[in-house]
Amino acid sequence: MNRFLKLAIIGLVASCGGGGSYKAPRNLENACAIAAERPAYMRAMKATERRWGVPVYVQMATIHQESKFIGDARTPHRYALGIIPVGRQSSAYGYSQALDGTWDEYRKSTGNRRARRDNIRDATDFMGWYMNDSSRILGISKYDAASQYLAYHEGRNGFARGSHQGKGWLMGVAGKVNARSELYRMQLASCR
Repeated sequence: MNRFLKLAIIGLVASCGGGGSYKAPRNLENACAIAAERPAYMRAMKATERRWGVPVYVQMATIHQESKFIGDARTPHRYALGIIPVGRQSSAYGYSQALDGTWDEYRKSTGNRRARRDNIRDATDFMGWYMNDSSRILGISKYDAASQYLAYHEGRNGFARGSHQGKGWLMGVAGKVNARSELYRMQLASCR
């Protein structure tokens, strides 16, 4: 077999197989477009809404902020002396940007030991689990995207201490999450 044919076969096999696509949907500004392009995302978020009571639009706004719907998203590398990579900023990974320890707690609590952060169904279920507990423990409404995001970002103990209140940049981000949640809510109501 000649070299060109071998390369063509390898290229074809590589383009068809293995692992999922972790690229973001084309239009992140429109919830209906996301739903049309990635129906599996909507099925996962609706299942999470049924199980945990967290609205689809709150989940979508949080995922948008955390990973822009990129399944294998990671935090940036840290550098020593500006050039030597010394690891990532945190262990956050996947659609939900869940940290290793919190993800392990979720898997243990739900019995979903095979859950993966780069699987949209597992990631949305994690968010529902976390936000449900934030509602139960901290009294945050599941419809309050800004406060849910702050508890998600700072951790429940940090939120309870008010650690977010001294972070103007974070309060701004929470406001954007809230605005996007409202936008997605209105869009989803019109495209159902």
